[in-house]
Amino acid sequence: MIPSQQYRFLRQSARDGLSIKHDSSRWAKLHLDPWLLGFLLLNAVLGLMVVYSATAGDSGMVMRQAISFGAGFIIMFLCAQVPPKVYQAISPYFYIFGLFMLILVLVVGETRMGAKRWITLPGIGSMQPSEVMKFAMPLMMAWFFSNRAFPPKFIHIIIALMIMMVPFVLVALQPDLNIGLIIPGIFVLFLSGMSWRLIAGAIGVFAIAAPLLWMFFLQEYQKKRILTLFDPESDALGAGWNIIQSKIAIGSGGMTGKGFTEGTQSHLGYLPEHHTDFIMSTYAEEFGFIGVFLLFSLFAAIIIRCLMIGMNSFHNFGRLYAGATGLTFFFFVFLNSGMVSGILPVTGDPLPLMSYGGTAVISMLAGMGIVMSIHTHR
Repeated sequence: MIPSQQYRFLRQSARDGLSIKHDSSRWAKLHLDPWLLGFLLLNAVLGLMVVYSATAGDSGMVMRQAISFGAGFIIMFLCAQVPPKVYQAISPYFYIFGLFMLILVLVVGETRMGAKRWITLPGIGSMQPSEVMKFAMPLMMAWFFSNRAFPPKFIHIIIALMIMMVPFVLVALQPDLNIGLIIPGIFVLFLSGMSWRLIAGAIGVFAIAAPLLWMFFLQEYQKKRILTLFDPESDALGAGWNIIQSKIAIGSGGMTGKGFTEGTQSHLGYLPEHHTDFIMSTYAEEFGFIGVFLLFSLFAAIIIRCLMIGMNSFHNFGRLYAGATGLTFFFFVFLNSGMVSGILPVTGDPLPLMSYGGTAVISMLAGMGIVMSIHTHR
């Protein structure tokens, strides 16, 4: 039998649409994407620079953050070596492990600032299991939809929502209304081709349920954060202090900024959490509008590269995971930037690869390693 033209084309063409030279390159053999790796390394350098400035040159904190980046890049490299089909197979087990860690926090977790969000592991140190679940959630959701027809059926959407709500409830019991925990799952739902009618219906249901959530679900400090968003001057020395000082820091940076390590709002103690939640304010004060524009351009490059890898993937699991990773990165950049500029309530979510914190850095880089695996394992 003479092979069909389609068969000849598939056999003779590079599977990823790229040249054979690229497939045999050193980067492909290492299972790394040079573009994404370069963007992430540049982001890490900027993050360490701002942490150094925000902590007034605290060598201990800078070293711990550098160690977190080092461990994150090593884990990213190791994750990139594993074929996507392996991740697809172990995703449910990793999700169950994440649930176990969240339950463990409720039992033996450390209480800080009125909430049980951290746990200390021997030989590792303090970690926040909710950050691990942010890594496990898109894996689980991509696994769930990978072998199902697109767009998903209504029953599959209901099951997916249940998968997302279990860890969300466990985190809410800490208490911590961490909406960022379910965002990766929502993006997987969106990328799976969920009907726009269902999306509009879900928004309508949320709008109707908002008053009930306000009265019976939100904590007092959460309500205060939302009210302060609209009128921070009503409690300028209390709940509104963070937003007011953050706006002052961002505005005082001007076009070119005050210069590296020359920020006054953070160094004089006016800006709270200037090395974690409000590190963008520290960066904007020292590097100004031009520096913020360049940082956002770097973020955009990371997001676009993840989306490109997802679009070029030849299996549903890779498309969903890589796309959701890029959109999740965008969401946290938008959420943190909106928080520090006063257009969104203060949520406490860090700026990806910039804010001080080891668990978030390692989880994000591990996720990027899986994205590289999707790109290089064809």
